[in-house]
Amino acid sequence: MSFSRTVKEELMTYISPARHCQLAELAALIHFGGKISEDGKHILFNVENESVVRKYFTLLQKTYNIDTVMRQEDEEKLFQGLHLCDEAGRIENLDRPVNSLLIKNACCARAFIRGTFLCIGSMSDPEKGYHLEFVCNTQEQAEQLRDMIQEFQIEAKIIQRKKYFVVYLKEGAGLVDLLNVMGAYVSLMNLENLRIVKEMRNSINRRVNCEAANITKTVNAASKQIEDILLIKERCGFENLPENLREIAQVRLEYPEATLKELGEYLEPKVGKSGVNHRLRKLSEIAERMRL
Repeated sequence: MSFSRTVKEELMTYISPARHCQLAELAALIHFGGKISEDGKHILFNVENESVVRKYFTLLQKTYNIDTVMRQEDEEKLFQGLHLCDEAGRIENLDRPVNSLLIKNACCARAFIRGTFLCIGSMSDPEKGYHLEFVCNTQEQAEQLRDMIQEFQIEAKIIQRKKYFVVYLKEGAGLVDLLNVMGAYVSLMNLENLRIVKEMRNSINRRVNCEAANITKTVNAASKQIEDILLIKERCGFENLPENLREIAQVRLEYPEATLKELGEYLEPKVGKSGVNHRLRKLSEIAERMRL
């Protein structure tokens, strides 16, 4: 099961105890998952997950205490008795932004976002990347949803994809916060665990890459130093070098893999890294003049 489906399965089981929140989530299910029948008396649902349909009926029964009927017609779910929802604002065009009175409270906004995710939301596998999106039919819907999400201090953006308007989040922290807003607490903990493992893995990789780069840099520098020293030895011999340069040249040839700090430890008296680097740079300058 995909991570997105896991989140939805968790949200299916959550029913807010407050009637106003039930109304808000019910409105989201109707608004984003339904369409008006030709006779204008029914709402038709065409959703991939039948659990969304079952939750719709559960909310409708809890909110209005009525028995409902569901039947399947040409792969679509047909709902009756929906005219009762006109209490929240008459349903004439489902593509319009939802009535702001339904979502004026933070708890109702949470419920509305939860219902919206069930209908038009999706989330990528966190192992591969952080991405959550809602695919809206109109720009007005997308802007209302984005503004609602941003009320919870979560950054959300809109992009147009063909004829649709997509509200999306791409930051791991934002995804965690939105799961918390929707009430997907188990999925939130699973995502946090994945984020911790992923960040630890990335940190280890960065350290390994950094150390590998440092080793490569050290090896290349040592190879160049040895090349310069051998050239000096061949052209004029070490006896013509100052004592401090002769000493570091001999130590470098004797310990080709040693670091600057280690080379300084082999000298008598001992010399620090900067002193060793200064002497090797002098040898490099002598070798460069010999190459001219």
